[in-house]
Amino acid sequence: MAVIGSTFVDLIDVMKGQDRNGAVIPVIEMLTEMNPVLDDAYAVECNSGTKHLHVVRTGLPYLTWGKLYQGIPQSKSGTAQVEDTTGFVEGLSTIDERVLKLSTDEAAVRLGEATSFLESMSNEVSSKIFYGNSATDAEEFMGLAPRFNDLSAANGNQIIDAGGAGADNTSLWFVTWGDNQCHLLYPKGTTAGVAREDMGRQRVTDDAGNAYYAKEEMFTWHIGMAVKDWRYVTRIANIDVSLMQAGSVALYGFLRKAYYKLQSRRVAGGKLAIYCNRDVMEALDTLAGNAGASDNFVRLSRKDVEGEEVISYRGIPIRETDALLNTEARVV
Repeated sequence: MAVIGSTFVDLIDVMKGQDRNGAVIPVIEMLTEMNPVLDDAYAVECNSGTKHLHVVRTGLPYLTWGKLYQGIPQSKSGTAQVEDTTGFVEGLSTIDERVLKLSTDEAAVRLGEATSFLESMSNEVSSKIFYGNSATDAEEFMGLAPRFNDLSAANGNQIIDAGGAGADNTSLWFVTWGDNQCHLLYPKGTTAGVAREDMGRQRVTDDAGNAYYAKEEMFTWHIGMAVKDWRYVTRIANIDVSLMQAGSVALYGFLRKAYYKLQSRRVAGGKLAIYCNRDVMEALDTLAGNAGASDNFVRLSRKDVEGEEVISYRGIPIRETDALLNTEARVV
């Protein structure tokens, strides 16, 4: 028997989503987060159950110029085996059966609630793509920030230090999505994305232990992440938000440095995108105009793609995502 408390949809919630004639109208989500990273990301099936084993190239083999009557020294590339794990996030939608009977369109009410669960899961997963850390929380998967969080590490060359020293920092990311670069994971034998299961009519109890009936839906998303070649990811870390908003951070200089840190800026079969939050996007837009720059060059380009405005830097789309925080600690 399922037990729920006060976190369920009541009749007031239903009526807020209906017009005067009782028809369900679209709900405007005021707290909607933008998660374009989920549109760009490439997903790969795990090769070992809920885990994915892959080999990362750490060095190239040694070569020598040949000499007559002399052999060739043996050499090999440096490699390391990496194991990435997946986790899963779940949600359970429970709506009182009496609420559904009083509504004019049961399917629409359930779909509206399902949409909010999907949005919440989208927000959660997008956050973990950047900040998930399985070392501190075994249920999560390892995101980008914990992998690129040490300037002296082997991949420290892929981190640009923007100079912020406090705890009000943010980051800007160049990420190349592809089979051999960076991709999401899903367990072997499953499918990528959210599984939505209609649990039907369930007998549940309120906080006092009294029983009633409800309709339930289960939402489950199994997901992980792998960075197969860290040379295709660049992080501009330690962007001081207050200094940036005051126009004191040379964002385009850091963008240029990050751009040239990438191993390849055009990958066949891959997809390169830039990710930042809305404050960074606004600062970039301000500096892109002649009034905010010391020259007359246009730094950003805009075009419409299938009715959506796409802003790009050097032909690379810039994605605005609320998943990136303004409260990052300094990367050292």
